[in-house]
Amino acid sequence: MPGSDEPPRGAGSLDDALGAALAEIVRATGASIGGLYLIDEAEPLLRLVALCGLPVSFTVTWQRLPLTAPVPVADAIRDDTLVRIGSQDEMARRYPRAAAVLPYPFALAAVPLSGVRRRWGGIVLMWPAVRPRRGTSRERGDITAGARRMARLLDEASRPPTLPDQPRVVPIEAAHHPVQTGLAAADYLERLPEGALNLDLEGRITFASATAARLLGRRADRLLGTRPWQSLSWLDDPVHEDHYRSAVVSRAPVSFTALRPPDRWLTFQLYPGTSGISVRVAPRGEQSEAPPPPAAARPAAAAPTGRLYQLVHLAAALTETVTVRDLVSLIAHQILPAFGAQGLVLSAAEAGRLKITGYHGYPADVIERLDALSLDTELTPAGQVLASGAPAFFADPAEMAGTYPRAPRISGKQAWAFLPLVISGRPVGCCILSYDHPHTFTADERAVLTSLSGLIAQALDRARLYDAQQRLVHELQRALLPRAVPHLPGLDVAARYLPAGHGIEVGGDFFDVLRLDDTTAAAVIGDVEGHSITAAALMGQVRTAIHAHATAGAAPGQVLARTNRLLADLDSELLVSCLYAHLDLAHHRAAFASAGHVPPLLRPVHATAGILDVEPGPLLGIDTGAAYPVTTAPLPPGTTLALYTDGLVELPGTDTARTTSDLAGHLNAGDGHELERLIDRLVHHTAPTGQHADDITVLLLRTAHTDGGPA
Repeated sequence: MPGSDEPPRGAGSLDDALGAALAEIVRATGASIGGLYLIDEAEPLLRLVALCGLPVSFTVTWQRLPLTAPVPVADAIRDDTLVRIGSQDEMARRYPRAAAVLPYPFALAAVPLSGVRRRWGGIVLMWPAVRPRRGTSRERGDITAGARRMARLLDEASRPPTLPDQPRVVPIEAAHHPVQTGLAAADYLERLPEGALNLDLEGRITFASATAARLLGRRADRLLGTRPWQSLSWLDDPVHEDHYRSAVVSRAPVSFTALRPPDRWLTFQLYPGTSGISVRVAPRGEQSEAPPPPAAARPAAAAPTGRLYQLVHLAAALTETVTVRDLVSLIAHQILPAFGAQGLVLSAAEAGRLKITGYHGYPADVIERLDALSLDTELTPAGQVLASGAPAFFADPAEMAGTYPRAPRISGKQAWAFLPLVISGRPVGCCILSYDHPHTFTADERAVLTSLSGLIAQALDRARLYDAQQRLVHELQRALLPRAVPHLPGLDVAARYLPAGHGIEVGGDFFDVLRLDDTTAAAVIGDVEGHSITAAALMGQVRTAIHAHATAGAAPGQVLARTNRLLADLDSELLVSCLYAHLDLAHHRAAFASAGHVPPLLRPVHATAGILDVEPGPLLGIDTGAAYPVTTAPLPPGTTLALYTDGLVELPGTDTARTTSDLAGHLNAGDGHELERLIDRLVHHTAPTGQHADDITVLLLRTAHTDGGPA
């Protein structure tokens, strides 16, 4: 029953059970379209694995998505919340790239699949355009209950689900009606004055009445199995195909008029459903007040509407790539499937050679042999296409051998598109798409790939500059942070610094562990306001000051007070949060002083982890004469102490207190884990997709048991 949390019964394999669960959610919520995405941890990205109510061809652009893609399902998974889109206007406002590819009226919801230990993926549901803008509470309950059922299936499965190259199409079972004979239905249709067609969701004609065939000027047997805009030249216009796409996506009736040469106007009325589209064809009424507009001139080989929307989507996606790795992933997982290709080689022009910066679908030894080829070599067309600026297309090995007889046959590929990457006459590199089988490049494929080559060139040039800047930034960051934590008898230590997901500026997080003498140590963690070179420089000065005061024997409160005065002398406008911990391993005591930093977590052995209530002082840099109170706590053998920065708990749209409490729970669940694995667990709790908006630093310390064994 809708809303029940029980998994669907009678399903065989896990893939079948997931498909049945998706169809059940679609039926229970009254949706017309449903899609199941699962996270592919190996890539990592989102893979569309099951689909209801939509042709697979419509989803080429959406079959593989980066976890950070600006689409509702990625946001739902990242934020672990239901995302609703009530109208086309709202889609255009919140997700302009998605709206550009699907410019049709519909409503949408995306919900994450949150399991016990991980988020598996998400579900996308779409409703007809006539649906109210806001869903009901019952509908929300059906959606979330369905997502829970599917997450439970994944949690309890003995093996992981299949991630197919193409999504599996799952039928939505329609209501059963009394059986009517085909002959009676055909007789009924033939007696009507207008023609009748039936299209499947792929747009193919599965039924054509004699009247429809007469009006269209083509025998019924010549129409069956074809798409109208392909079998009727006067309907071969992207505008007419777009009417069909609009009906499929929005599930709303569509009407349009088309001219059958030389002078007969026909009206087409499309009525979409879950299994196909019913089409009425009739002569345009003679009582119209004004004659229809003349037919617009159309190019001899107009690109299909879907291809035009793909170009819009891919162009927008290319402008959002940041690193070379992002660019390679986008080409591999979105551009290759869009053109049916299987292989990619992306090369950058450096000092007269083509240096391979990324590839897909090739073994490593082949790439090694192709790397760093000279631009003037006759072995491949890459140098020539870069010199001429014109792409080259080869439909099969014979065509390649006829032009480049010395080209080595080491990859086994059977067709190639060589795209020159040129910016204002300056060669940037070359992008090669390859095929496992011979492939004839149509005119529209050549046109779209040629258009994309300029955008890929811009993206590659920008990404290489970004990567170079990021390497410099990371080298600076590593120079400012400790290269390794010291070895301290009786204390295990592990630390992790994770920079923000994007951005080339240095983060302000810092940490340090100091050995004060044989039985005492100090641990410090902090965060300088902002992300900039200035913040990094200040971070280095603060860390040095704390190190100097601590090793000179200052008490915890004095360490922060003296560092605070240093900031006043430096006249910095930036503020710093900091937590200093003095660990007395001989007497099993710890003393803490805080300058507005997030509180530490303390977990005694065989006890529950909790948030340590450290009395805070002001941030460093606010009040020159500020005092920093000291809080003491027992530190018995086997105790785990967690220090961290706010990037681990301050997440958009969440309550920090609750997030911190959840973090303590994960610290409890990590009992017995070695510290590096425990850090992995804590970080995964905050950023399950590996993406995070702020820097994250975690410092874990565990005192040894009295017997010297592991904690």
